[in-house]
Amino acid sequence: MLARGPADPFGDGHGADLRAVACHAAHLRPYLVTAICNRYRSMYSNMTPVKASRNYDSSRRRVQAQQNRDAILEAARGLFLADGYAATKISTIAAQAGVSVETVYKAFGNKPGLVQAIADAALAGPDLVPTVRRSDEMGAQETDPYAIVRRWAKFASEVFPRFAPVVLLIRAAAASSPEMTALLTRLDTERRDRMDHQARLLHDRGYLRPDVDVAQAGDVMWAYTDPALYELLVLRQTWPLERFRDFLATALTAALLPPADPAQTEAGQRAHAPVGHLHKP
Repeated sequence: MLARGPADPFGDGHGADLRAVACHAAHLRPYLVTAICNRYRSMYSNMTPVKASRNYDSSRRRVQAQQNRDAILEAARGLFLADGYAATKISTIAAQAGVSVETVYKAFGNKPGLVQAIADAALAGPDLVPTVRRSDEMGAQETDPYAIVRRWAKFASEVFPRFAPVVLLIRAAAASSPEMTALLTRLDTERRDRMDHQARLLHDRGYLRPDVDVAQAGDVMWAYTDPALYELLVLRQTWPLERFRDFLATALTAALLPPADPAQTEAGQRAHAPVGHLHKP
């Protein structure tokens, strides 16, 4: 057997046996031994950086693509809400986002695709975890029905500031755009399905008032989560968001759940009722 030389004379952790054999063969001429060793070193050192560079370039392209997408969505949202759907041009969106028109079309297809992406992003909410997912996780863990409804009102108030104006834009554009009509129908259907899902959760756990069935509960939640209500109270009447959130929680609780303490609730109603409405025993 040939005696081994240094385990890894080049310090790269690869091919020690091959280099030891090549460099230890006494019958080879010195210049040939040197050529073999140098050739291996050259091949190895030239191959590794190429792979690392390709991975880096791919990662950098993905980051740049996401940055472009975010810039396009933010520019499009501002322009659509300021100028309206029909008046907003793709070229204006591209210029404000600092990208080419081709980049906008490649990422979103067309104007309806842009509005749909804006609506979906707004509906996901401001948190890194989408609002729907947080709502489902909360509903699976929480056992207090009053806490569940309050949290639903909180989630709705988080989404409305960015979602409601987009829905109002879509409703206005639907009068002259079949694509916007289809998008509005999709959003309304998805919201109704969501409210029916939440109504079933309350029903299946026995939380609903005895006189409220699943369909009625879904109707109530669908009505209270209509962006038009946010428009009326917050955008027009300038309610603070916290007041709107508390109003939703109180209204939904009263419409869906039995009183937490019937005796206390009746006493509270009597205390706040007009004098002429009080009934003597």
